[in-house]
Amino acid sequence: MPKGHSLRLTAPAAAELGRQAAVAGTPGLMHLDLVEGGCEQWTIRLRPGHLAGVPIARADGVTLYAPSQQVVLLSGLSLDYRGDLSGGGFLVRSGGPINSCACGAAFSRPGQ
Repeated sequence: MPKGHSLRLTAPAAAELGRQAAVAGTPGLMHLDLVEGGCEQWTIRLRPGHLAGVPIARADGVTLYAPSQQVVLLSGLSLDYRGDLSGGGFLVRSGGPINSCACGAAFSRPGQ
């Protein structure tokens, strides 16, 4: 995993990614890619397995992969998970400038 080009996983996100990977039969392997469109420029899509790409985050026994050309868009972001009785979802967070939509799974970077 290249230094400075990684996505941070919170403990709840790592736990949920691990659960989803195990249920799908690919323990410890998940794939994230960005799909253009939605309420902001990029929407995250998570799928089980190592479909392609490079490792961008590791936590609690889970390795998250992404297409190499999208690594720069994910740099400096954090992936969180929030769940409640009505369901749950992954949220993109940043300490820097991003525009995030109300769903939390879509974002844009100003100037890109």
